[in-house]
Amino acid sequence: MVTGILGKKVGMTQVFAPDGTVTPATVIKAGPCVVTQMKTAQTDGYESVQVGLVEGRPARANKPQSGHYKKAGVPPTRIRRELTVAKGAEAPKAGEQILVNTVFNNGDRVDVIGVSRGKGFQGVMKRHNFRGGAGSHGSMFHRAPGSIGASSYPSRVIKGMRMPGRMGGDRVTVRNLKIVQIDAENHLLVVRGAIPGAPGGYVVVRKALTAKPEPQVQAEKAGKVSIAKKPVKAKK
Repeated sequence: MVTGILGKKVGMTQVFAPDGTVTPATVIKAGPCVVTQMKTAQTDGYESVQVGLVEGRPARANKPQSGHYKKAGVPPTRIRRELTVAKGAEAPKAGEQILVNTVFNNGDRVDVIGVSRGKGFQGVMKRHNFRGGAGSHGSMFHRAPGSIGASSYPSRVIKGMRMPGRMGGDRVTVRNLKIVQIDAENHLLVVRGAIPGAPGGYVVVRKALTAKPEPQVQAEKAGKVSIAKKPVKAKK
């Protein structure tokens, strides 16, 4: 079986535990997906599984793409991604369906890959978290980046200098998110925390590469704490 699934971000919500604690969570429409191609080391030089996300409305495809989907025996999909196969597991065949409950279980740790929201052209304070200058007393230096290089040496702007520019719209991976709930009937996956992108954006959910255990809260030691009293000086 593959180690991940394709999905679509629905939005954020809250999950209430039986003890009343609130957990911020994100709802993902994960799957169903279909296998569109099997890549092997003999034919492609590496092993992978190409899957497509099945959506409600049909997707358009040109003649080469139509032939690619017809060979697998599946309808055209709007988005395709390559996923790896779990070690020791049998690789799915072209045309098979992948469901969220067959890949993940409640409590699993996952990595979510998506494209962050585009912020447009932004200054250094928002883009790089610069402190900025004084806000009063006629400093005339409030949100400017400051010096970007000396004129005598090196007489140029060093590569990688943090400056204003386009912000967002990058591929972002959020690691070690815990699965809170799985709704297999509606193909929904609820993970704790936030994921990149706006509602309606496509994401890839895979099993965490470096899964970390749940932090445990140490119980306080029983018993009273003795409070040392300051010695009282005798009055003269």
